[in-house]
Formats: sequence, structure tokens, C-alpha cells
Amino acid sequence: MDSSLPILSLSAAAVASAAAVFPKLQARLALSRAKHRSLTGHSKMSKMVARLVPHYEFDIDDFFASDGAPSDVAMQRQDAFFRLACLYEERYAKGRQMTAGAATHISDLQFTETYRVPFQYSRLVRENLGTGAFMQSSAGVTVTDVDGNIFYDLTGSYGVNIFGNDFYKECITEAEKRARALGPVLGPYHPVITDNVRRLCETSGLDEVSFHMSGTEAVMQAVRLARYHTRRTHLVRFAGAYHGWWGDVQPGVGNPVSPHETYTLADMSERTLHVLRTRKDIACVLVNPLQALHPNANAPGDSALVDSSRKGTFDRAAYTDWLKKLREVCTQRGIVLIFDEVFVGFRLAAGGAQEYFGVRADMVTYGKSLAGGLPVGVVCGRKDLMRRFRDDRPADVCFARGTFNSHPYVMTAMDEFLSRLASPNFNAVYQGLDETWNGRAKALNERLAAQDLPVRVSNLSSIWMVQYTEPSRYNWMLQYYLRAEGLALSWVGTGRLIFSLNYTDADFTEVTDRFVAAAEKMKRDGWWWHDVSLTNKTIKRRILKEMIRKRLGKADH
Repeated sequence: MDSSLPILSLSAAAVASAAAVFPKLQARLALSRAKHRSLTGHSKMSKMVARLVPHYEFDIDDFFASDGAPSDVAMQRQDAFFRLACLYEERYAKGRQMTAGAATHISDLQFTETYRVPFQYSRLVRENLGTGAFMQSSAGVTVTDVDGNIFYDLTGSYGVNIFGNDFYKECITEAEKRARALGPVLGPYHPVITDNVRRLCETSGLDEVSFHMSGTEAVMQAVRLARYHTRRTHLVRFAGAYHGWWGDVQPGVGNPVSPHETYTLADMSERTLHVLRTRKDIACVLVNPLQALHPNANAPGDSALVDSSRKGTFDRAAYTDWLKKLREVCTQRGIVLIFDEVFVGFRLAAGGAQEYFGVRADMVTYGKSLAGGLPVGVVCGRKDLMRRFRDDRPADVCFARGTFNSHPYVMTAMDEFLSRLASPNFNAVYQGLDETWNGRAKALNERLAAQDLPVRVSNLSSIWMVQYTEPSRYNWMLQYYLRAEGLALSWVGTGRLIFSLNYTDADFTEVTDRFVAAAEKMKRDGWWWHDVSLTNKTIKRRILKEMIRKRLGKADH
């Protein structure tokens, strides 16, 4: 009997260990199941895959037939490509020369010029269809480049330009007059800040405000405060969502170091809600309302247009229901719900996404348009979450400062913006806003369908993206046809068309005509050739074979 005691003791210990480990395994499995199944939801795997992708580029023979097009179609494309190159060289000569010179010393330009299109095509495109990065003036809904070419502006200044360039010029001009007496004195506040704080608290429905130098910094501080007050470590972000370029919110490709306290989960998923209900280490959940247009997908850019699988659709009712479920779970579990409205800001409604979706967050971050065209970041939050120190522990603080926080010129420009936003006459711009922009998207799609063009647009109000209805490896070429028709795009090409709200019906009709004309020319030039064997799946398989051949040293390019 005595000899059996050690065995019984070991068995009991094994059972106890298994009982302790089993809940952890269950939690880990639930977490894995809540991640989006694509690489978008698996940051470590996406980085590993990115490291395996070899560089190769098409020479002139392969460039125009990479989809298996017959020789006559490839020659048709080649002729069209170099005709377009001649037009660019003639029309944008000064801008291209300035851009080429500046790119030698500006790393941002080197990056954006290289990643406008899929890398296999990049060199030949840069050499022949280089774009100018310089604009000299703006008026109404147009911008004019250094060569004197006038474009309809579809860049939206990356989200800043909600109400039109002239509006922001006025804000900045009046702000400069009001701040001139104090000048760039930093540290003390300009008196106008009291009005800004009052309006921001009213708009956000929250108690306190802190100012920062960018939207990225605002999100950093919101997350830091959430961790400080909940005494928890992890943040939850959703697959594909962008919250700035700092480490914890960009855990995949682009970040050299993988964060260990970030969960990237699937948007609009019951499994995600289960994780939020059961884990004890989650401090906050970050929501970028822009993801309602393409849940669980990365921000679209033409550099990733390898086929025609990009899709976008906005279901306001479904996304509202999702946000309400998030709100309920976060409340139950003491998790801080943060709306990152740096991009959408005041574009959807005067009260932002909280008003638009009818859901209140615990903290909200703003940026972009808020400072009347000048750079800023703002955190609005509940009083208990905004406090940066503990009364009973004087050395336990949550530090955050910045030299240019609350800059006098930024604060006066913000007051100009908020004063106009509060005006009843100005606020009328939001009446019927969705109906207007949904109607415009519908009208453009109907024209594209009538002309049998394989292009469509999807939209979240005045934020649009372009998608394609037939398989192709050359959809990224559309951006160059659009530019040739006088439509100014951001560096991500057709991934984001951002309209200012001062577009009239006449302005939009002109944009529609130019968009359709560009698509017609692209189709005429053979870029959308395909046969029945060309599918998105076969395109991806072809690219995979190219990569394998390159890795094995067998590629011809």
C-alpha cells in the first residue's frame, strides 16, 4: 500500500495541472478562433509571408502579357502605355522634374512613388508614368499643379478636407490674425482654448479633453490612459483597421517589432464578443468607423491590386448593431471603448461617428479637419479615464506631454472651425448627406454598367473606393487614365476617393464624365482583356508560380 502513495500523489498532481491548464487552453483557442482567418488577422504570419515574397520585375516583353494575353493584345497595351507616357511627359514636365529631384532626399516620396502599383510593374511605371507631387494652388473643388494643369480634387487631403479648400483657407487666415499678438509662445495657453474645450465636450458628450500634435499621438494617449486606469495590458484592434503608424496598433507588415500586448480580432464577429466577455487582460477596444466600408480588410491601395477581389460595402444598420453589442460587452467587462475618429471626424455628422451610429464611446480621438486645416490630435474622455495621476500614490503617473500641444495658431484655427460647425446655417450641410452621396455613387455605377465597363464604386458617405467586376492583373492602370482626365488622386490611387462636401451636382457631373471617359479609354486600350480561363484564383496561382520560380532561381525576369 505504501508504494502506491507516490503514484496516487503524482496522479492527483497531474489532474490538478490539467485542470489548471485546460481553461488557459480554452481561452487560447477562443482567441485564435476570434482572429480573422486571412493574413489580415494574423500579424506574425503576415510578416513571415512578407519576408518570403521575392522581388522580381517584368521586362518589357512580360509587362504587357503577365495575364497570358495574346501577342496582339499585349502590343495594343504597349502602344497605349507609351502614348500615355508621352502625354505625361508633355503635360506634367515641370512637376515630374521637381518630384524626381526632391525624391533624392525625401524618403516619403521614395516610398510612395515605388508603391503606387504592384512591385512587379513598378520600375517601368516609375520611369514612364511618374507623377508630379507638387501643387501650387486650389480653388473650389479643384487644385492646380506647377505645370498649370487643373484637377478635380479627389484626395480630400487624406481626410482633412471635409468642407472645401476655401473653407480651410479662411480658417487659417482668420486664425493667424487672432494668434499674431501672442505668436508661437508655447507652454501658456491662448485664451481661445476655453471655448474649444467647451465645444469639444459638448460635441463628444464627454468630460475632459487633451491636445496632441497628431491623430497618431492622440490614439497613443487614449490607449495609454485606458491601460493606466484599468490596470490591464492588452488592447484589441480589428483586422485591417488603421490607427496610426505606432507599434501597438500596427502589429503586422510595416512594423519591425511585433507587439506582444495587442489582439487583432475579427470585426463584426460573435467570436470576438466571446473573447471580450471572457478574458481579463483587455484594457480597451479600438474602433475605426471607416472599417464599416470594408470590415476585416486593410486600407485599399492600388499597390495591392493583383486581381479583382477587392470589395467594399457599407451596411449602416448592421454596423450600428455591431457597435451596440461592443458597447454592451465593454460596459459589462469594464473595457474602455475608444472611437478613433481621426479620419472620419466630422465628415459623417456634426457630432461625429457617435452621433451617426447612435453609440457612445468612453473615449474619442479626433484629428485631421478639427484644427481648420492645421495639424492636431485630440482625446476626449470620461473624467475618470482622463486623469493622469493617482491622489493616493503620487509617484504613479501616466505621463504625456508635447512641445507643440495647444499651439496658439492651431487653437485659433480650431475655434474658427468649431464656430462654423456650430452655426445653424452651416450645419445644414449634413441634412440629407447620405442620400446625396449614395445617390451620386448609384448614378456613377449606373453609367459604368450602361457602358459595359468592369468598374464600380462603393461608399461610406463621401468616402469612396473603386472595385472591379471582372478578373484582371491591370486594374491599377486606371489611376493613370484618371489622372490624365484631370482627376487628382492620393498616392494610393483608386483605393480612396475622398470628396469634400462642397461638391455641387454640376461639379460631380463633370467628375462622372471624366471617370467614365478614363474607364472607356482603358478598356479600348486592351487592359481589361480576359478569357474564360482568367479568374481571380488563376491570377493568384500564376503569381505564386512566378514567386516560386524566382525563389528557385528559375525566373526569367
